[in-house]
Formats: sequence, structure tokens, C-alpha cells
Amino acid sequence: MSSMIYQPFKNFDFKYKNCFLSGDTFPSPVEELNILPAWLLEVANFSGEEQIKLLDESVRSYNALKVPCNTEVRDHFIQPLEEKIAAAFAKGYEGVSQLDEVDLFNWIGKFMYSLIYIEMNAAVRLQQLSADGLNMSQGLMHKFGNLNTMIQGIYLDVVFEDFVPWSVVVVPLENKETAFSFRDEINTLTFSLKLKDFGIIACLQDNGTNKKYHREVLDQIGNTALSAEQFEELCARFFYSAYLFNRLPEYAVMPVEGSIYIDAMPLKGTLNKALFDHWQHKTYAQVLQDFWKPWGHTLFEIIKDPTKPMSYFNPPALPETN
Repeated sequence: MSSMIYQPFKNFDFKYKNCFLSGDTFPSPVEELNILPAWLLEVANFSGEEQIKLLDESVRSYNALKVPCNTEVRDHFIQPLEEKIAAAFAKGYEGVSQLDEVDLFNWIGKFMYSLIYIEMNAAVRLQQLSADGLNMSQGLMHKFGNLNTMIQGIYLDVVFEDFVPWSVVVVPLENKETAFSFRDEINTLTFSLKLKDFGIIACLQDNGTNKKYHREVLDQIGNTALSAEQFEELCARFFYSAYLFNRLPEYAVMPVEGSIYIDAMPLKGTLNKALFDHWQHKTYAQVLQDFWKPWGHTLFEIIKDPTKPMSYFNPPALPETN
């Protein structure tokens, strides 16, 4: 396999010819890889015929979500990662909380990037995006390209120099039989998942800032099992703050003797403002209403007191508004 860093956003290589992760088409052939692995569908008690709506409004079954993958990359690198994650999921919170965060990052990153690959393929195919990506936000291309470089750690030696590019939170849940579900927000690279007795929240390219931003409520939670409402409230906080995060992280990427060293540039840069835009309770309440749909909370109910949105945490430990 090539030891060069694969950069598909340079020539918009989303044509299902090259491996989505390595770009390699040899020495092993390229075959299609399911985004949702069979073990996860089994654990979730899904048939694979369940459907998801993509950004182009097309609807596909989980089984139809596939990306091209070099069989050597699949067999020797992706499969062992899947087995490690599957073994942890089988143990529930006890197993998942013991995973190395880099393994969770690679697994979630692979899933998110696979969805991005499918979205990019559809956009190019429908001519919503030119072959050089000119109709796409340069910031998004930059962000997605960085994610692709980082998850090459699945099959290459990727070293993060004195930082981690992610915020990952794993919490226990009160309901030991929580049904599987996930959410993702591609533009902010934010993801959440719940299953059995655990929940995961991840921001994949914030250099740990969202976790610091919500430190007060996370310290308050500790190892306390969360109710279903509390977990969705915590997710809403992370998804909203990821939207407020106003930096585009920059990285120095240095291939050296078979390894890829990644160093983060200072987030503060030359900007004279905070890393997050102002937290607005009213906007947050709209996000929260969406996350709390199963419980039917109305926006009026959530924001009845404009200075204190409804919360299942006591104290609420919400960020300060300005």
C-alpha cells in the first residue's frame, strides 16, 4: 500500500473507484463495505432495511450505505477495529468506557467520513458539485479533508502531537435496555449514539474545546447514570455548542519515515474573540425541543422562563449567556 497521505478533496475522488480510506486500488482489489457493520445491525436488532434520509433528500436503507474499500485495508485494519468496538459494546458501559478514545474517534470518524463520501458522490453525480468542488464551502472541504487524514490512523501510524482533535464523552444510562439510535451533524462533525446502558457524544474536530465548554455539567454528572431525557439534553448542549464553535482548526501534517505527525495550530490565532459565539437560551431551546420530541415538550414549556430553560439536571449548569 502507498505510504503517501491520501487527499481525496484535492481531485474530488468520490467515484467509487478508489478505496475511501487509503485511495489504494492495489495490490488488493476494491470492494464495497457496509457503513453499518453486520455486528452493529445485529446488536441493534435491525434488519438493515431501516431507512435514512441523506442531504440530497434521497432515502436509502442502511444496507445500501456502502463505500469502496481496499480488501487489505478492510481485512487487516478495519475489521480488527470493528472487532474491538463490538467487544466493548457487548460489555455495555463497562466496556465502552474503557476503550481508548483514539479507537472511538477512528470508529466514529470512519462512520462520519463514510457518510460524507456518499454525500459527495451524490453531489458530484447530480452535478450539484463541480469536479473540483468549487460549489462547496472551502471551510467544509478543509474540515472533511482533515478528518480523512486523521482517520488514516486506522491503517497508518498517525501521531497527534500533544493534543487530541476530538471531544469524546461516554456516559452510563439508567435504562439498561436502551434501543439503538444515533444522530450526526456533518457540517460540525458532531455525533451521538445510545445503546443498552451507555451513550456516546463526540465532536470530531474541535481540539477538545466542547468538552471543556461543558466541564461544569460533566463534572456534576461524573459516573451517575443518566435518564433518557438527561442524555438527550446533554446531546442538545453539545450539538448546539458545536454550532457556536467559531474556529476552523488548522493542523501541520508531517509524514516522517512511515508515520504521520499532526500538530494543532493555536485556536486563538489572531482573532480577538472567544472560541464560541454567544450562547442564546432561545436558540438552544429550539435545539432542545428537537432532541426532546419523544416527550412532547413544547418550546413554550422549555423556555417559559427565558433566563432559565427547562432542564432535567439539578442544578442545570448551563453556559452563561452574554
